Amino acid sequence: MTKKYKISRIDKAGSIKQEIDESRFSINYKSELNEAQFEAASAIEGTFLVIAGAGTGKTRTLVYRVARLIESGYDPKSILLLTFTRKAAREMMGRASLLLDDRCSKVNGGTFHSFANLTLRKYAKAAGIDSGFTILDQGDSEDIINLIRGQMNLASIKKRFPKKNTINNILSLALNTGVNPEIIIQNEYPHFMEFTDQILKIGRIFESYKRKNNLLDYDDLLVFLRKFLQEMSPAARSFLSDIKFIMVDEYQDTNKLQADIVKALAQINNNVMVVGDDSQSIYSFRGADFKNIMEFPKFFPNARLIKLEENFRSTQSILDLTNFIISNADEKYPKNLFTKRKEGRLPSIICAANENMQSRFITDRILELREEGVPLSDIAVLFRSSYHSFDLEIELNKANIPYIKFGGMKFIEAAHVKDMLAFLRISANPKDIVSWYRVLLLHEGIGAVSAQKIIEAISNNEIGFKSNPKAIISGKYDKLENLFSLIYELHNSNKTPADKADVVYGYYYPLFKENYDDFNKRKKDLDIVLRITEKYETMDELLTDMALEPPRDSVSDIDEESKEDEFLTLSTIHSAKGLEWHSVFVIHALDRFFPSAQSFGSTDGLEEERRLMYVAATRAKQNLHITYPQQIFERHSGVTFSKPSRFIEGISENLAEEWLLEEDF
Repeated sequence: MTKKYKISRIDKAGSIKQEIDESRFSINYKSELNEAQFEAASAIEGTFLVIAGAGTGKTRTLVYRVARLIESGYDPKSILLLTFTRKAAREMMGRASLLLDDRCSKVNGGTFHSFANLTLRKYAKAAGIDSGFTILDQGDSEDIINLIRGQMNLASIKKRFPKKNTINNILSLALNTGVNPEIIIQNEYPHFMEFTDQILKIGRIFESYKRKNNLLDYDDLLVFLRKFLQEMSPAARSFLSDIKFIMVDEYQDTNKLQADIVKALAQINNNVMVVGDDSQSIYSFRGADFKNIMEFPKFFPNARLIKLEENFRSTQSILDLTNFIISNADEKYPKNLFTKRKEGRLPSIICAANENMQSRFITDRILELREEGVPLSDIAVLFRSSYHSFDLEIELNKANIPYIKFGGMKFIEAAHVKDMLAFLRISANPKDIVSWYRVLLLHEGIGAVSAQKIIEAISNNEIGFKSNPKAIISGKYDKLENLFSLIYELHNSNKTPADKADVVYGYYYPLFKENYDDFNKRKKDLDIVLRITEKYETMDELLTDMALEPPRDSVSDIDEESKEDEFLTLSTIHSAKGLEWHSVFVIHALDRFFPSAQSFGSTDGLEEERRLMYVAATRAKQNLHITYPQQIFERHSGVTFSKPSRFIEGISENLAEEWLLEEDF
């Protein structure tokens, strides 16, 4: 008797590989997606580089891939989706859940930093750290560096020494890029090269201080995660075995440290899909490395390239111009954006006689667009640098056009918000030295020297908060009796974060009024802090979110007297990435302004400026105006004639209409 056998191939993700019968899925993926999107969404085993041009439905493609993997029978918890904002991860999981069902919400999604935080807390012992670590935000790191800086007798140097934020930038950039800090100082801060030894010493003391006090900053989260993954301990091997699929959004924005983590995550199940657009790589100043996306096929030799080129945002006329801008790039994945939308009006390149005429034209055109039915909220003015909009802001105010400008202080960086959070952080970890320093200095009669002595007493366990410290306080620390009692009460209480925040607010409010002259304006931010705390069940969750994914804007940055419900957007191009508007103005398109004069010294710098122009132009859906003043005033040289940006110079008339604005006497 002859035996009959059925043979099926097992794929690397551990499931039987079969010919796909599309009818088995509840979603008709082929009809919902275009051909390239479907190719990406239906990809399972292997490594994939998806080059997604601006407006080509990148998020939609990722959402459908998540749903399809789950419909194919893979455990949602075996899928890891890394993004650059938690909002992006939440949006994708929310859309996937609406598309399929609640299984999609169980996918492991989040930012590199939030993923690192959760992983390190779970596998702290294997990672060589204490799971109770406190996360330092950027301001906290700078404050510690300032403390170290202050202890180093720098006055004897009799020369300007770099500030705390500069030192932090140097140390952080070194970790994220893998470049020695000496090289970063030489390339980025050559005027501080003589202080290289002192800066490196501060870095060593800073690292020692963090380890001693169980503190991790943003960079440490990634450094320790990479180390944990690369060492491949039994715990790491078990952890990696459970991750069957890795998906990374906005891969062009990754730095070397993040790219190393992606490679380390793929050591066992080599199923990786990264999605991004090389033409939108614009964050090198944060350490993002353009080479990561260009050299992905080198690190993953069998990677399949998929291009998304059908644009769902802009008219073909706008796309023709943007295709031209990026076609001159030295290094790129060639692509040609196209759309099924009607052709639309040609973009315009407008040369104004001077800066004020540029501002008046834009103001008048915005008013016209509003009368044509385009809401202010669907119009944006974009610029290379924040100061480029100063003259325009004056004209907008004259015309009573309300606007919001992006690039101001973030909510979490506001001093009074940091004060409130410092109390809450001490309540969770009474050894949080950075927060103690901030809180102590709020109190009258406590200066830097006194604060340092008290902090040393806390650090050396002379003052503790497991039992009531009243006995220790008497005499020596009478001024702080109420503060120490407050911390004792909060640290040993089972109250909710919201209840603890209420207690802190009651104690802090008199100090708040004393320390800030504009406390009435700032008070709204404290109300927001109280509202935020109501969403959390544990203090650890609250403080982790405030460190890793804080709210963006401070209400005190917005004109409280304005009752308008729609605002024009003014934004730097870096802040506008990922957004879109009906009508977009790109201003100050001048050589030495855009591209900036600082970029002239390197090919890489100029190429990133080109990509920045591409990002700006691809924000427009219907109308695109690129403007520049013919004459510009500079403090050193007075009024000078300017050249249009090299990125728009010589554009043919079938790609854009060129206009000249002159005074009409």
